[in-house]
Amino acid sequence: MRTSPGSPRAWLRSHPLFGDSVLAAVLTGLSAVGAVLTGTGDPSLGYGPLRPPDPFGIALIVLACAPVALRRRWPFVLLCLTELPQIALSALGYDGGLSGVASLVLLYTVAAYRGLALSLVAIAVSSLGYGVAVMLSEGLGGGWSQHAFVAVLALAVWVVGRSVRLRRAYLAELVDRAERLERAREADTRAARAEERSRIARELHDVVAHHVSVMTVQAAAARKVLESRPEAAKDALVAIEQMGRTAMREMRGIVGVLRADGEAGELGPQPGMEDLPGLVEQMREAGLRAQLWVEGERRVLPPGIDLAAYRLVQEALTNSLRHAGPAARAWVTVRHEPAELLVEVEDDGRGGTGAFARGPDDRPGHGLVGIRERVALYGGVLRIGPRQGGGFEVRARFPLED
Repeated sequence: MRTSPGSPRAWLRSHPLFGDSVLAAVLTGLSAVGAVLTGTGDPSLGYGPLRPPDPFGIALIVLACAPVALRRRWPFVLLCLTELPQIALSALGYDGGLSGVASLVLLYTVAAYRGLALSLVAIAVSSLGYGVAVMLSEGLGGGWSQHAFVAVLALAVWVVGRSVRLRRAYLAELVDRAERLERAREADTRAARAEERSRIARELHDVVAHHVSVMTVQAAAARKVLESRPEAAKDALVAIEQMGRTAMREMRGIVGVLRADGEAGELGPQPGMEDLPGLVEQMREAGLRAQLWVEGERRVLPPGIDLAAYRLVQEALTNSLRHAGPAARAWVTVRHEPAELLVEVEDDGRGGTGAFARGPDDRPGHGLVGIRERVALYGGVLRIGPRQGGGFEVRARFPLED
């Protein structure tokens, strides 16, 4: 049962010295009152004559009970110290009242807040102190039944203290494990978010770079023929409009996954190898003489490899359009093999030293980084570099598992 932060129980837990001091004062007061009331003892209970209480006896009772106030700081040391006045009370024939309860409280504290070895030593010290007190009492103690009851009571207190300690350690371990799991879950969440951001960044780069490059080429062509061939300029503007709408639709589909209130039905399917003819046709309309060959028996590709291969061709053709030159030609070869998928994109232009391999300021371009990440993600092999005989080539092999 949990306690509210402002409850008296919670306040006592946060101020243990106050509660222990009250306990020590109660034990001292009850022991002193009990010693005064018992007086010379009751022979019918098996006790011999007791010494009348005096200031020295009361002082011994105070010394036996007062250490309870500091029991959480030095429980074992105080247990050893409290045995001395109790032995003196028995040896001098005084009635210690409830001073024996102080030893049990300290024994419980050692068992509940200290290790097993020290708690075993504590119960041994408590038993030894009781035995010495019985031997020095000269017949003032009870019979064997009373001694057995005290031994069982001390053992029960020790067992309860150890159980409390083990339960506290178990709960602390559960809390620590829950915190570790929470930290691990947060780390996994951050990693997943970073991976998702990277994936979306690659998708956006591929979509924007391709469509904007095509639109730029079409706009340049329209500007050149605007006065001499208005119909051709009009066709170019229509192509730009269609390309812009396509880019917006694809971007909406990619970014739509970030909207918490978006419906799955609003997101269209991702492009794949079945869409390569349309992509090559777009390149032709933009001015790149591109051709497509598909070899081997077509098979259903895993969605990830299907999208990765499509984006690779899209990025390669876009860079050929931008950097291979106005009279360049490009070839796309897709070969379906039993255990792998081969994708090749070649051009014969001046792109061998172009910006496909390097971005602005001679840094690796996002397209190259994205392609390498996509191919590596599916265990593929990628080659990007100059083509023998001039031009540039991109070749990737994707392993296909059953």
